[in-house]
Parts: sequence; C-alpha cells; structure tokens
Amino acid sequence: MIMTDELDRLSKTATPAASADARARAVAAAMQAFDAQDAGKEKFSTAPQGKQNGWRQSSIINWIWSPIMNRKLLAGSALATLLVVPAAAFLTLELTRGNLPVGKPDLEIAGDVLPTENPKIGDEAAADAAKTKAVPLEQETAVKPTDLTGEPVGMLLKENNPSEDAGRSSDGKKLAPIADGAASGVQPQRAESQSVDAAAPVGTLTRTRQVTTMMQEAMPAPSLLPDGLLPQPEKSGDRFSSEDNNPVKSVASDPVSTFSADVDTASYAFVRKALLAGGLPDKDSVRVEEMVNYFPYDWPGPETDAAPFKATVKLLPTPWNPNTRLMHIGIKGYDVLPAAAPRANLVFLIDVSGSMEERDKLPLLKSAFRLLVEKLKPDDTVSIVTYAGNAGTVLEPTKVKDKQTILSAIDTLQPGGATAGAQGIEAAYALAQSGFAKDGVNRILLATDGDFNVGPASDDALKAVIEEKRKAGIFLSVLGFGRGNYNDALMQTLAQNGNGIAAYIDTLAEAQKALVEEAGSQLFPIARDVKFQVEFNPTQIAEYRLIGYETRALKREDFNNDRVDAGDIGSGHRVTAIYEVTPKGSPAVLNDDLRYQAGKTSEEAAVAPGKGGELAFLKIRYKQPDSDTSRLITTPVTEENAVTSLDAAGADARFSVAVAAFGQKLRGTDAVAAYAYDAILELAAGARGDDPYSYRAEFLNLVRLAKSLSGE
Repeated sequence: MIMTDELDRLSKTATPAASADARARAVAAAMQAFDAQDAGKEKFSTAPQGKQNGWRQSSIINWIWSPIMNRKLLAGSALATLLVVPAAAFLTLELTRGNLPVGKPDLEIAGDVLPTENPKIGDEAAADAAKTKAVPLEQETAVKPTDLTGEPVGMLLKENNPSEDAGRSSDGKKLAPIADGAASGVQPQRAESQSVDAAAPVGTLTRTRQVTTMMQEAMPAPSLLPDGLLPQPEKSGDRFSSEDNNPVKSVASDPVSTFSADVDTASYAFVRKALLAGGLPDKDSVRVEEMVNYFPYDWPGPETDAAPFKATVKLLPTPWNPNTRLMHIGIKGYDVLPAAAPRANLVFLIDVSGSMEERDKLPLLKSAFRLLVEKLKPDDTVSIVTYAGNAGTVLEPTKVKDKQTILSAIDTLQPGGATAGAQGIEAAYALAQSGFAKDGVNRILLATDGDFNVGPASDDALKAVIEEKRKAGIFLSVLGFGRGNYNDALMQTLAQNGNGIAAYIDTLAEAQKALVEEAGSQLFPIARDVKFQVEFNPTQIAEYRLIGYETRALKREDFNNDRVDAGDIGSGHRVTAIYEVTPKGSPAVLNDDLRYQAGKTSEEAAVAPGKGGELAFLKIRYKQPDSDTSRLITTPVTEENAVTSLDAAGADARFSVAVAAFGQKLRGTDAVAAYAYDAILELAAGARGDDPYSYRAEFLNLVRLAKSLSGE
C-alpha cells in the first residue's frame, strides 16, 4: 500500500535537531496571542499573592479541636459543654415553639397585611421561598404572603363567611389573622446584617433572609407582636368624683351633722368588679355608705304605713379603736305588698352607642331588662327609647300583658354610633309624659356606660331638665354597665337630681338582685327627700366622725328647707349610717380645748336641764310621696341604746360594721390603717348569719382578694 510505505519511511526518519530560531518564533507568537486576548486588563500586581494571614490555611475543625484536646484545657472544655448544651436546647425550643421549624425564613410585617391575588399554595409557596434565598437583599421585592404553615394568608379570608366580621378593620377592610406561630408567642428574630429598604411601601409583607448566626444578638423574650406593636396596659377612662374622707369634728365648735339619705349600691358592685379583675379599686370609686347599704339587714320596721319607716339606734364598741364608740343608725322602710303597689309607667332609655358593644354592656343590659319585664304586673306599661347619634323610639307604651312584644323589642337592640345621651333623655321624658300614670309610678330607667361624649347639652343643662321633670312627677334612675369609660360622677348626679337610685350591673346575678329581688324598693318610693340631722351633746361627746356619705353632705340650714332635694326611700329599703364618736375625756380626743373658753365650765356649756343624760339627738325629715311638705321624726340617744360588746349588738350590726371597716380600708382612711384585713374577715365571718343569697359569703371572698392584692 502507498500509505503504508510512506508511514514506514517516516518512522525510520531521525528526529531533526531543535532550531533556536524556530523556538523563538513560537514563543513570540504565543505571547502575542496572550496579549491580544487580555488587552486592557491588569494581570500583574506588585502586591504579593495568596493570603495575608500569618498562619497556614487548614481545616477549621482542626483549629477548634486541637486546643480542646489539650489536656490542660480538658476540664474547661467539659465545663463549657455543660453550659453550651442547655443553651442550644433552649434556642431550639424557642425556635420550634408554635410549630416554627428551625431554618425557615423569618417574616417581617410592616403595617397592615394586604391580601394577594392568585396566591400559590403548598409546595409552590415553599419553592418560591427557596428561590427568594438566592436573591440579594438589596434586590428583594414583595412576595405573596403566606402563613407559617405554607397556607397563603389571603386564602384565609373567604367571601360570605359569617365569622369574618371579627377580622375586619373599622373601615370594613378584611384583615388577615395572626399566623399560628405568632399566636404561640414566638417573635421573629432579625440578623444584625439585615437592613430594611426605606422605599418599601407600608402595608406589604416581605420575606427576609434566613438568620444564619443565632448569637449575633441577644434573643428577646417571646412576644406575640414586634416591639412596636406590643399591647400596652389599658388605662382606665372611668371617672369618679373626688371627695375627701369626712374629718373628725369637735362637738364644741361643730355639734350638728346633716346629710341626705343614700340607698344607692353602685359602689359595691364596682369595687367587686375591680377586685375580681385582679386589682384594687380606685379610692374615689369606694363610697362606704353604698357598700354598707348593699346588704339586706333585718332592722325593725314600722308595723303600719302610718309612718313610712322606723329608726333603730345602738351604741357599740369600735373594733378598730378601744377608746371610741360607734353610734349605729338603722332605718327600715315599710314594705308595700305587691297587690297594693301602684301601677308603673316605665321608660327604658337604653344606650346603644358603639361603646356598648362589649359583653358586659349591651348584651348584659338586654338580659337584665328581660328579668325586670318578667317581674312587672300585667297592667304596668313599658316603653323603649334608644340613643346613638340620634334618639329613636323602639317601642311605644305597651302593657306588660303583651310581654312578647316587649321582649322582642329588647332583642332587636344592636350597638352602633356615637352617644347622644341628652337627646335620648329628652325623648324619654316626652314618652313618659304621653303615658303618664296619675296615681302611679312614672320612672325612666337610664341604662348606659355613662359615656355622654356627644350631645347638644352640657351636664348642667341635663341636670336642669331632670330637676324640672322631677317636679312634674317623672323620676329618673340610672343603671351603669361596663368599665373603661364609665362616668360614675355624672351617673350619680343624674340619679340624685332625678329622685332615683344609681345601681351598677356587672353580672346577671346583680341584675337579678337590683331589678327583681329589690324591684319594689327601686321602683316604688314611700318617702321623698329624706334627711338626717344629729346633734351631739358637748358634755358627753368630745368629737365625732361620720363614716361615708361624703357626697351626701348638707348644710345645717338645709334640713328644714323643703326646697332642698334629698334622697328617697323605697318600699322595704334599708338605710344604715354609722358615726364614730369620742367620749368626753377619752385619750382618743384629737382636738385641744379652745383657749378663750377655758374658764367656761361644762355646766355652763351644757344643754337644757333634763337633757344632760343624752349623748345625741337624731332628727329625720321626710315627705310623703304625694306631698311637698316635710314631716319630722325625732329620737334621743342615751346610754340605754348602748351594748357592752360587739357580740351583744347582733349579727347584722356586726356585719355592717365589718363592711364599713372594709370600705374605709379601701379608701385609705387613717382611722383603720392599723386594722388588718384578717380582723375584718374574722368580724364578718362571725356575723354571717342567715345568708340565703350568699351575699355575705361573697363579701368574705372579696376581703381575701383585697388582702392578697394589697400585700398585707
């Protein structure tokens, strides 16, 4: 073959010697090609190549492990292990709490969450999250929001969902619920290197880089929301009139004490709600007389309706001061038989403003009025007026025999709007006047949280309207509900000027007590403008202090002035008043004798002959429900009214004294500062007596709560 022959010849040919010229040409061509390819690039540097560190590169594992295996450091390594392992376990637990796996990207929420369109779900969303990791932080963009389980947040909001109203904002927009991981109390962690794009729009949900170094910053305490969104303790907006405790008065300079009757019980219920909520009540919310008068006592009452009530006076030892005595006054009103009760024309004036939507407000209010309707007689009349922005009549005057119509009207009430209480009161009075019962009881029952924040009238104008209508025979009572914006001061003013009672309804059981068990007392007055006046004998009593009734004080001259309004007493009502008195010569006397009366003997300063044995003189003035002229009842107080011990005073008297001590303790009264809660418990527990409704048992629990909360 020709090809084979040529190859054979070539294989036998000797290799030619290297040519210096050829080598030089080849090297020059290679250098020219290299320079042409990298033209314009800097390939050479005067700096040395390689790492600048002074040690040889090696595995980081060897670098860490070598000193650990040093025998001199083995003990320290063992100790470090004991510390690191629990710390690692704690970090793992915190990261995995609420089903949040370690290594998942964190979520940073800025503003409101916006629902997305066509969100991906399941594995697709997880794939999107994986892709996001490869994007530099400065190039990250908003992504579709998902909850921590991979379920898109937008998919959690369904159209026509009956329960979705709870997830809407005030403007009606849908809101995404907090993810499960956040609800468990886990707060997302941030790396120090992480930055926030200032141009990112508010209201987007962005996915941040995974935190790779857990020890770059201290781990904050687990929290439901980021620091800027943590819920702050709610400040109470409840308003109370501030009154100082009654002072100790000297009989020599101020021997007469005058005050109005008070049968309200709102303070006790408000104190109870505060204690059960885990806090001591506002001192201004504690009115001692209302706490004492909350409980039913078996004071002796009148046998006939010739006198509307009867007074019982006792002198007993003071449990918190052995050098003083208590003058205990108990009043019991005449019980009107249900069959003899006058016809009632009632107007329910109900606040349905937006502030009444809470469970302990309008829902409880509706249940309370249903109880009252069940208690009324078939011939009684009920009307309903609501107010929220504008007042409106829900139910025209309707006989209770048509009970279902009344109950249905109550059930339709719904909250919404601002409060225009002044307009509602005017509409209620107009309705009460249209159904006026000439020989019956005409009363408006105002039910509200007291938030009169909108309306054409001031508080003084409202009070003037109520006083005018009171003279026309239409009275006003107030039922308070809820906490947070309760205007107790205004409620007290309205009730006092409307010849009504002020009650606070915090539970359905309280509604049962106030509107069912004590319906006769609340609705049917047996005496109007009831006033008390006590004159102390300066030869027997050096000083006195009225416990409570700070908001009911009257001037001395008001007692005989029939134009001055005072409290009313209803059928079967009980009123209790307690004075702490200091006998003449007692070491408990706080006031020095007057300098310029030092030469005046006690006989010269004494009362009229024959009255020296009296310690005090009690006077009670009242009006019949249908009269504008007052009548007077008087009772002298002597040592015959005294008992030698608290046990001899009876269970009701002892229990009322225990309640008075508790109220003073909550108000911070100096006189009972050294009287412990345990002593109050012991006194009240020994006087529990007959307690069919467990009111007194509940009181004992409240004292225990107050003791714990006070830290005593």
